[in-house]
Amino acid sequence: MSVLRSLLLAASQNRWLRDRASKYKFVRRSVARFMPGEEVEDAIAAAKALEAKRIAGIFTRLGENITVIREADEVTQHYVDVLNKIRQAGLRAEISVKLTQLGLDQSVELCVANVKQIVQAEDPAKTVWIDMEASNYVDATLDVYRKVLTHFPRTGICLQAYLFRTKKDLEALFAMKPSVRLVKGAYKEPPEVAYPGKKDVDENYFALGQEMLRAQSDSRMTRVAFGTHDTPLIQRLADFAAKEEMPKSTLEIQMLYGIQRAEQERLAAEGYRSGVLVAYGSYWYPWFVRRLAERPANLWFMLKNIFAA
Repeated sequence: MSVLRSLLLAASQNRWLRDRASKYKFVRRSVARFMPGEEVEDAIAAAKALEAKRIAGIFTRLGENITVIREADEVTQHYVDVLNKIRQAGLRAEISVKLTQLGLDQSVELCVANVKQIVQAEDPAKTVWIDMEASNYVDATLDVYRKVLTHFPRTGICLQAYLFRTKKDLEALFAMKPSVRLVKGAYKEPPEVAYPGKKDVDENYFALGQEMLRAQSDSRMTRVAFGTHDTPLIQRLADFAAKEEMPKSTLEIQMLYGIQRAEQERLAAEGYRSGVLVAYGSYWYPWFVRRLAERPANLWFMLKNIFAA
């Protein structure tokens, strides 16, 4: 399966495949399972349905690595407008942004200014999440995060459990009381920077998760969220929290739209915090293929759509 994952991650970066994927109906049918539509209005409709089940939405516009500053300005204004639409709709939903959409490749200072503009437009009680991208962006992303967190303490960052460095990165952030969403990681990384095996990633995730939950209880972290669909891992975290006599609301699980729906609803019904990342936008190909690489069941779902009527 590691070979299949490597092939899919390589395919996610292939421009030729990206340009042709959208032309195939079976691909678009598969993508529809994981995103409600390409427009923000589709995401808002999905979030309303989720909130009826006590599940919070987190919006993200697909895309990465813009090439000109004008595009970064457009994305920044888009998210400001989205926050206004969320407010008008009376939703609890939050947003999650990619820094390479906001000018990180062009200028760190520009990127910081754009993130601050977005965070200023958000309700101070909510979190604006900053996604983590490939390992070569970690230092720059953390640099931007620290600069924004100094002024906006509710800002959140995503960290990836498959990177060897993440434990030290997490510990270095404790002094600033960060909000962190922990994920396993979805990029193709060299073996010198990331655990190659699932078992090692899972164990590092659980170790980091325990540390994060303790830090949240000790007020060294503002908010802790776990981005995973791994139900045995979720149960291990829940058991740890119960053993430590932490309330169920301590544990926040964030999943992707369309995956493990029954588990999302179960967590919310039992008193855990349940959230769903609702993606939208036309630049879905690399994001979608990384989802296939993360979970083999997603690939089988797509293959079934090849033969669907």
